[in-house]
Amino acid sequence: MKKINTSYLLTAMVLLITEIIIALYANDQFIRPVLGDYLAVILLFYLFAAFLKISIIKISLLTLLISYLIEGLQYIHILELLHLDDIKILCIVFGTSFSWTDMLAYTLGTLTVLLIHNYKRMHSWTIL
Repeated sequence: MKKINTSYLLTAMVLLITEIIIALYANDQFIRPVLGDYLAVILLFYLFAAFLKISIIKISLLTLLISYLIEGLQYIHILELLHLDDIKILCIVFGTSFSWTDMLAYTLGTLTVLLIHNYKRMHSWTIL
């Protein structure tokens, strides 16, 4: 079993708190729908990275595919089909409507994580 990466877990927790604040207080056309989705995919990445012992690339792809899957399920109105659309927390967590902007936000969030990790890898140093 892999040791939990506490730095990644802490990052995920900070992002989760940020997402909750956005959900509770932001009611606009950018912060909640776009920035919220952008941060959600980054949150998911760090949550997976805290526990999984696989490469950053694989975690990024897993995160992106899950995000795309959830958005695809929104396209077919999965919560309505399963008669779960009256459960508010599910509607908040999974969303209720498909958007290409959401797909772009997920993609940009994933690219951001990859750029951060690539930058850290290229600029890391050790004391001899």
